[in-house]
Amino acid sequence: MLSKRIFYVLILLVSLSVKANFILLPMDETTQQNHLKAYGITYWCLDKQYKASWLLNYRGGSFLLPDAPEIRKECQIRGVSFEVLSDAQANQILDEIASPSQNMETVVLEKAPKVAVYTPKGKQPWDDAVTLVLTYAEIPFTPVYDEEVLSDQLLLYDWLHLHHEDFTGQYGKFFGAYRNAPWYIEQKKDAEALAAKLGYAKVSQEKLAVAKKIRDFVIGGGFMFAMCSATDSFDIALAAEGVDICEPMFDGDPSEANYQSKIDYTKSFAFKNFTLERRPERYEFSDIDMTEKRKLPMEKDYFTLMEFSAKWDVIPSMLCQNHTQLVKGFMGQSTAFERDLVKSNVLVLGECQLNSEARYIHGQIGKGMFTYYGGHDPEDYQHRVGDEPTVLDLHPNSPGYRLILNNVLFPAARKKKQKT
Repeated sequence: MLSKRIFYVLILLVSLSVKANFILLPMDETTQQNHLKAYGITYWCLDKQYKASWLLNYRGGSFLLPDAPEIRKECQIRGVSFEVLSDAQANQILDEIASPSQNMETVVLEKAPKVAVYTPKGKQPWDDAVTLVLTYAEIPFTPVYDEEVLSDQLLLYDWLHLHHEDFTGQYGKFFGAYRNAPWYIEQKKDAEALAAKLGYAKVSQEKLAVAKKIRDFVIGGGFMFAMCSATDSFDIALAAEGVDICEPMFDGDPSEANYQSKIDYTKSFAFKNFTLERRPERYEFSDIDMTEKRKLPMEKDYFTLMEFSAKWDVIPSMLCQNHTQLVKGFMGQSTAFERDLVKSNVLVLGECQLNSEARYIHGQIGKGMFTYYGGHDPEDYQHRVGDEPTVLDLHPNSPGYRLILNNVLFPAARKKKQKT
């Protein structure tokens, strides 16, 4: 009888020792059925005050979460693969990651960042890769535009994405192909009306004021992410402050004589020594963009993510987490950046050496940081006006979209600084 009782006690002790204490969201290529929604689960946990850890370079940058019935249920509802770990198993993984011989690191995620997307009113989520993937991953965001930015509402947010905007006041350089299109005429009219309402004589002046507010948001400690034309047009607007670079069809008067010599590259975030495109009919802002210089056929268009030391270079390691180092290329108004025009203090995270182009770059300005990602839609190779929207249910494991979501979760890893 005594031996039977001892047997049951041992069984109980064993069952307690293997009790699940953690959930692992594996992010490797073969195990995770929905990489994109896994970010949404992690965000959801942070938003509900659960602790979470990002396991850099462990099985594709996996997430370690506490075990709770509602987390398991949420994973099941959203179709996210997870593995249940005992305390001992989790500690074994953490010990492996901590080993000096492993290029891995554990990063504690502290709070769900408040996300804003700078986008015109009325835009649908599928008009922009970031709003599309935020919606798909079920990560909440707030659309903001010029009125909100100019009234200092960016102070409410930790992370800001710039929609495919033209901050130079040249209406996206669509004049050559679409000057007579009803949508172009309407957008130009709306932009002029908004500028006038906000007290500016020209759209270019109003967009510069917006760009400077965004610059101040970053300097003060904010995180800014931009794709496609928002990248180079933002830098150009800052560098051209006080210089009229717009031709008459854009702002009603001629551009300033010899304006190229008046560009101040010290004011831009990422780019230097670029030459502006003067011709209004060309769908290009400057020689920063590689779209028209590219010689790569679609089947060979890939870029490589750089490898960093996870223990020493934590920030770039977080931004490059993926289940593959080779990412399929994709085009946009600003597809990629001329490598020689990227400032030396800006880190190249992804590049195509065959074409001498940077695809994915990151830098620090003041207390904040920015990331620029070339191209329009990681799963639509050559997106054109009027194309059908991308359906992310068909691309739940997209490496290109994962890079966007790395940036969304990135601010969660930083301790919140006191605002003064």
